[in-house]
Amino acid sequence: MARVAKNSVCLWFNNDAEEAAQFYARTFPDSYVSAVHRAPGDYPSGKEGDVLTVEFTVMGIPCIGLNGGPVFTHDEAFSFQVTTEDQDETDRYWQAIVTNGGQESACGWCKDKWGVSWQITPLALINAINSEDRAAAKRAFDAMMTMQKLDIALIEAAFNQDER
Repeated sequence: MARVAKNSVCLWFNNDAEEAAQFYARTFPDSYVSAVHRAPGDYPSGKEGDVLTVEFTVMGIPCIGLNGGPVFTHDEAFSFQVTTEDQDETDRYWQAIVTNGGQESACGWCKDKWGVSWQITPLALINAINSEDRAAAKRAFDAMMTMQKLDIALIEAAFNQDER
């Protein structure tokens, strides 16, 4: 009997769940593909033997990719938020997603080529906007609002700016 996580994120794909899962496994730490399941019979968007579901983990989060066809698409109501330690890590994940057919958005958000949204969020931003110094937090937040890929140096400069 298969062992399945008690709770998983299920992502709907247009027949390319395995490709997406393999990309996530190559791109992010603690990510891997654990199983590929083929359809036991024909279904509305596929045939017997086609990949139906893919079990994978993205940065420790168990996921299932369902090859459901073109009926549903991803939107920003769901996203993976990846907290990064430094600019190199931020740049690496951003570039991996955007240069593999993805697209940039605002405020650290980008979309991969399958339409899944990602927030590539430096820990420096999280700390800045949650600071007890609300004026400094607002400056960091306002700086973030002008960016696509987040720039830690600019966020920290805005946070540390003296408002005299």
